[in-house]
Amino acid sequence: MFAIEIRDIHKKYKGAITPALDGFSFFVLPKKIVGLLGPNGAGKTTTINILCGLVKPDSGTAIISGMDCMKEMDSIRRFIGLVPQQIALFESLTANENLLYIGRLYGLESNMLANRIRYLLERFGLDKHADKRIKAYSGGMKRRANIIASLLHEPDLLVLDEPTAGVDVQSRAMILEFMKEYKNQGKTILYTSHLMDEAEQVCDDVVIVDEGKFVINGAPKDLIKSTTNCKRLEDVFLHYTGRVVRDTPTDE
Repeated sequence: MFAIEIRDIHKKYKGAITPALDGFSFFVLPKKIVGLLGPNGAGKTTTINILCGLVKPDSGTAIISGMDCMKEMDSIRRFIGLVPQQIALFESLTANENLLYIGRLYGLESNMLANRIRYLLERFGLDKHADKRIKAYSGGMKRRANIIASLLHEPDLLVLDEPTAGVDVQSRAMILEFMKEYKNQGKTILYTSHLMDEAEQVCDDVVIVDEGKFVINGAPKDLIKSTTNCKRLEDVFLHYTGRVVRDTPTDE
């Protein structure tokens, strides 16, 4: 069974000239880190939003661990953790207060939740700042706290949308190290990034999407080897998507 199955998804937003997704399909095996890569406006965030039940496709199917994202989202939510691009925390509350609130939404038992929060804050280097308000955090600290919020219920599938955007080198290294560690615990990770060297380093496989359509997928080293005159994943990405700058008002 695939961890994720996206089959012939079509999605066009009201008022848009072109579709966000135009027959997009791809599959993710369990216990892998898979990078969903594409230029601005390629359809990455739309895909993630469909998987998380935040957007409905016009047609096609999205399946997580055999469950239909359009029909069984209540069950899927127990298995999935989403880290959005935006910081999804209350800035006027402390990290502890945010995490306690989010954990209770998941229905986690108090003692287990407290232990889980303690462990994750320590793992991400935020234990000494647990009682500080989020608005006082640096960009890297906010990103790490954002990730912790998605991990409280130990999801089998972790979905991260640009988790290292705008963070310091140390925070990026910690986040990437954790992603590898989490995969080694038998978890599946789908993540988007504009940093090709990062994706090359951390991903078992990558999927390139452009203009809402599947372009190519494979292990980074295999794609580099099989694509003419390419020495890095960035070369492969540019080979398939071109060098024209994609200026869009929003990411997708």
